[in-house]
Amino acid sequence: MNDPWPITDLDPVRRLHVLAGGIRGAYVTEAHMDAPFERVWALLGDLEGAFGQVVPDMERLRVVCRQGERVEALAHSRYGMRARLRGVQRPGWCWLQSRFLLLGVAAAPEGRGTRVAFTGGVRLPSQAALIPLGVRREGSRSVQRLTALL
Repeated sequence: MNDPWPITDLDPVRRLHVLAGGIRGAYVTEAHMDAPFERVWALLGDLEGAFGQVVPDMERLRVVCRQGERVEALAHSRYGMRARLRGVQRPGWCWLQSRFLLLGVAAAPEGRGTRVAFTGGVRLPSQAALIPLGVRREGSRSVQRLTALL
């Protein structure tokens, strides 16, 4: 009865897979980048700069509040939609969501390079689900854009 509960530590990419696995319609795009983690995360972690160059739908993201790992940001899509995102950002991890939008990005060192993963999309209010239209295409485009920036 007193045996300790098993503990495991997931890297950020595996954690993203686990969280996305609990959301109907979510899809994770994963790729290996031939660049060190620090260089990859310098781009992905720059929410107000390079992040918008990587994520195809993001025209502008402005951080309005940051308290430690907690982030609140205003997002403007290229299609005119806006969202107030709240979530967590730390090295290798960014999970931001609003009532209608979800963005998840993760990175972890792998060999001489970096494993990256993207998920996100438009949420269905009051349900744990994403509208699956274009999710795979957007993830592939994010990988292509990140590769071009590196």
